[in-house]
Amino acid sequence: MMSRLLPRSAPRWLTDPIVDLLARAGVTPNMLTAAGLLGNLGAAVLAAYGEFFPAGLIVLAASSLDMLDGALARATGQDTDFGSVFDAVMDRISEAAVLFGLVIYFGDKPGTTEEILAFAAVSGSILISYIRARAEIIGLKMNEGFFTRFERVLLIGVVLTIGHATALLWILAVAANVTAVQRLALVWWKTRGRDEAT
Repeated sequence: MMSRLLPRSAPRWLTDPIVDLLARAGVTPNMLTAAGLLGNLGAAVLAAYGEFFPAGLIVLAASSLDMLDGALARATGQDTDFGSVFDAVMDRISEAAVLFGLVIYFGDKPGTTEEILAFAAVSGSILISYIRARAEIIGLKMNEGFFTRFERVLLIGVVLTIGHATALLWILAVAANVTAVQRLALVWWKTRGRDEAT
């Protein structure tokens, strides 16, 4: 079963110099997380007005902060339980906000296909994270998934910049839900021996 489509994080040779500069400037991980959220909220507004190119660029820029906040937390000894939860929640809000912007944009257009796809994409995204959270409660590491947040954010940013919002929603709706099923299957696979022993 495919583990991941892309690497989970950026290479350290790329992130370490940036993290060092941020640490020297007194930037905290939670500041980066909040900045990423604000950027994605701005992208959502642009998407709602059909300004897909700048929206996509801002999604890529704002979400790149997500590659840095964790690294900054570890480098500066500021990795806290709250920071981990705060980061995860802001990530979900950021992604949902951009898709909601597309719902607003397509709400003025005939037909409801795009709204349904956006709902399916958000639902799949939430399920991916929820399955991971529930798996970790029962002691399983769950980093696998061929279309996790990194892949979704990259897709949203790139496809918005080229203006294919409907294609974006189709890919997200299908891939996110397939990944949720993949993770659920992995939980079953990892726990079947444990469950049979009880």
